[in-house]
Amino acid sequence: MTTPTPDDSQDPVAARHALALAVAHAAGERALAYFRARDTLVIERKTNAQDLVSQADREVEGLIRAAVAVAFPDDAILGEEAGMSTGRSGYAWVVDPIDGTSPFLNGQPNWCVSIAVRGPAGIDAGVIHAPVLDETYAARRGAGATLNGRPIRLDPAATLTSANIGFGATTKTPPAEAAAFVEALYREGGVMFRNGSGALMLAYVAAGRLAGYYDPGLNAYDCYAGLLLVEEAGGVAEYDGSDDMLTGGALRAGTRAVVEDLRRLSTTLHPDR
Repeated sequence: MTTPTPDDSQDPVAARHALALAVAHAAGERALAYFRARDTLVIERKTNAQDLVSQADREVEGLIRAAVAVAFPDDAILGEEAGMSTGRSGYAWVVDPIDGTSPFLNGQPNWCVSIAVRGPAGIDAGVIHAPVLDETYAARRGAGATLNGRPIRLDPAATLTSANIGFGATTKTPPAEAAAFVEALYREGGVMFRNGSGALMLAYVAAGRLAGYYDPGLNAYDCYAGLLLVEEAGGVAEYDGSDDMLTGGALRAGTRAVVEDLRRLSTTLHPDR
């Protein structure tokens, strides 16, 4: 894999953004090769039938970690499969090597590589690359969001009923809670959408394909790149995960009006949120 060589005189965020783009594409190529040979993969269950990991997840994350370690050895890395490695630069890479493992293993195209870089002031860069769909979403703090190099923006007039609402509940969500949210959404004229990848659904919000997205419990590596994409596309993204990135939380994204509606619908179920 050929990756950019950091230049000490270059803006540190620009350098990391460039590397994130290059590494996401290289990781996507590796993951795509596994996808085409998925019948040969060794698959493990983490906690239940929907919480899966394969050798592809681990090896793709290893590729990303190795590239970052060479280019920015003092940066921390948080990955879904190998956890957190410490750093001393003030920058942390937040990585999901294959977001949407279940779609990946079942031959569906809706999976992606998600890479974000968090600096001292917050999330500075994010890339979501979906190899089968041939789509690359990218954002840099203050520089906007793009899809395959073209700028993307949310429709500021979008409402809860303008388009479908992404819903990310998994089997970790109590069935009654998931059903109650969907019922409340439909009562207000909304329609639920789910594709098995939280990162991609956030990218779809940024691109205006979804009116909003709600997940009652998402991890940092699933959503950090998407959070920045939504914000840089002119939207609002609220995430209740911990500052140390080790504990997940609820997420709401869309226009401000949609986020307020999603917060209202979800707090009806959970007054403490």
